[in-house]
Amino acid sequence: MIKPKRLIFLLLIVLSCETGNLKTIIDLPIDLSEVSGIAVDKSNGVIWMVNDSGNKPILFGLNGNGEIVKSIKIKAKNKDWEDLTMDPKGNLYIGDFGNNDNDRKHLTILKISKDSLNGNLKSITPERIKFSYPEQKKFPPKKSKRHFDCEAFFFFDDNLYLFTKSRSPKEKGKTNLYQLPAKKGHYKAKFLSEFNTCEESECWVTSADINDKGDKLALLTENSVFVFTELNTKDFFNSKVKRYTFSYDSQKESVEFKTDSTLFIADEYLGTEGGNLYSFDIN
Repeated sequence: MIKPKRLIFLLLIVLSCETGNLKTIIDLPIDLSEVSGIAVDKSNGVIWMVNDSGNKPILFGLNGNGEIVKSIKIKAKNKDWEDLTMDPKGNLYIGDFGNNDNDRKHLTILKISKDSLNGNLKSITPERIKFSYPEQKKFPPKKSKRHFDCEAFFFFDDNLYLFTKSRSPKEKGKTNLYQLPAKKGHYKAKFLSEFNTCEESECWVTSADINDKGDKLALLTENSVFVFTELNTKDFFNSKVKRYTFSYDSQKESVEFKTDSTLFIADEYLGTEGGNLYSFDIN
């Protein structure tokens, strides 16, 4: 029996729905209609995914055909899960740091151990990395200073790097880069630098990833992806950068390096469009 969502997808193909330079790899299960983060375990090929706020605290593991092979309850509230990343040892991190109104005082990254993921557990209690932004003094601050939402991070060299999403009406493309230790504790995030994508709301940063070699960085927005190369690991934004614009309009929420020249990108399902995992080639 064809799932209703898959039937809609097939009908759209018949009607010549075009995803342009995005190649559809998987029509995601309806359980992941609000996908907000992906991370691929290179050791076994499992594609880990989560949904964002308002959904159950479930970590889903998919195989290459898009079938859910693992469904693990995380013993933590899904206040606003917004991205996933994995370290070289196979530990997984869930970014519960979505902050649309810039009024959250308790921001958390949930760390799931490799052993827990590789076992047969149906539920997992995560370690918690708690943090705050020392520059934020009011909750919420005035609209012009609302730079404390976050939907993007990755692990690199024993640290987590967070890229904020601006809610300031006049600085829609601004992203601030922060650093945190990738271990249990309560920290003040360290501000490193800032970057501006563009001036439209579609330029909000919604996900980020770094390749295995540590010499390429991808920042995803709804309408494009910024790829930094010849990466200056001491100052990411002081690197060569190229913007790739998408020809398909959707709510893109997740990015992951499949290879050095290909990205995985996932978007939310909005009734008649999206809800897929794509591949996207970069030079």
